[in-house]
Amino acid sequence: MKKILTVLLSVFLLMSLLLTGCGKDGKETGGKTDDPKPTKAEDSSKKEDDNTNKAASKIVIFQSKVEITDQLEAAAKAYTKETGVEVEVWGTTGDDYLQQLKIRLGNNQGPTVFSLAPGAESEELKAYLADLSDLSFIDSIAENMANEIEGKVVGIPYTMEGFGLVYNKDLIDASKVTNYDSFAKMLEDQKAAGINGFSLSSESYFLIGHILNTPFALQADPVDYINKLVAGDVTMQDTAEFVEFGKFMEAIREYTVNPLEVTYDKETGDFASGKSASIHQGNWAYGMFKDYDVTFDMGMMPLPLAGNDKLAVSVPSCWYVNSQATKEEIQAGKDFLNWLYTSDTGEKYLMEEFGFIPVIANMESPNLDPLSQAVSEFAASGKTIGWPMSQWPAGIVDVYLKPVTEEFFTTNMSGTDLLVKLSDAFVQAGK
Repeated sequence: MKKILTVLLSVFLLMSLLLTGCGKDGKETGGKTDDPKPTKAEDSSKKEDDNTNKAASKIVIFQSKVEITDQLEAAAKAYTKETGVEVEVWGTTGDDYLQQLKIRLGNNQGPTVFSLAPGAESEELKAYLADLSDLSFIDSIAENMANEIEGKVVGIPYTMEGFGLVYNKDLIDASKVTNYDSFAKMLEDQKAAGINGFSLSSESYFLIGHILNTPFALQADPVDYINKLVAGDVTMQDTAEFVEFGKFMEAIREYTVNPLEVTYDKETGDFASGKSASIHQGNWAYGMFKDYDVTFDMGMMPLPLAGNDKLAVSVPSCWYVNSQATKEEIQAGKDFLNWLYTSDTGEKYLMEEFGFIPVIANMESPNLDPLSQAVSEFAASGKTIGWPMSQWPAGIVDVYLKPVTEEFFTTNMSGTDLLVKLSDAFVQAGK
């Protein structure tokens, strides 16, 4: 028994010596310590910090403004050179841009930065729009120009744009084209002289989207009218401004080249070369004239529907960042927009290469083209109407309005029948 107790005492002493050789929590007494194993929560937090600090090496931009495709690709290269972040620009024909974007976003293959028209389009896709309220230049954006949804800035305006009749000052005296009668006479006189007096083109918005905006904008409450039209409570054929619009469309069909035979390139090219006296376009079209030796002065005047003397001016598109992208990609998208609107290089592209009208305080364009200058002057004098077309049901122009208008230009459909079909299209699109 005594022997057993002696053995147990020896074991106890040995264990005590081993324990005193180690400090608390397994630290060695020699001053050198082992890092404790992180807890699961600490490990997770560390990974999140690592991800937050990790920058995206590439972003993708997808936008609908075909006129600046080449310039945007050049800007992307400049951004890559300055920051090391690769920028890929996806191309589009413009006509089916919105449908392409929806498919890509729905398949989780969406771009990092993309464009939408503020209004119905951005409302429909608001689940994909990141909050951009923390961008450095937000407070410098002109009043009511940024796209806000639910109290957050989600869209950064491209520019201010306006459209109407882009006209050749050598061929048309704008002061004499002020209503339907003078417009129709101008078309007839130009045709007699062997010149196309006015031109639309076959692309969706250039065929019907933009020109149809004017009778909507002339309503006392355009948005209320749209809502009632969609509900079937009002019709175009019973509304005075639209009745006159039907007459305008009949005159265009009778006296001008069929727009279904005209592409955007041909429309702008025929105008630049003097074959057309006017086209229904906006200031964005000026960039299309660079390859022509234009020998005349040009300007922009209102579509004189119901005596209208105002240009249609608004923000056509905004930049958005894909909220479904990774945190790194979202930040990279924001960084690109910050660069575009605040850096010397970015401002140069916006003002000089894209030809945009400034929407940021203290940003100036050194050389506005004649069409942008006209938009700026009309806006400064308060002679503008809005773009209620941005409140139309999303996708209506491509899916519903364009086919009806194509039918009008290939048949003897009356202006009244055109209005009936357009009214029905709004009801169908709103379902």
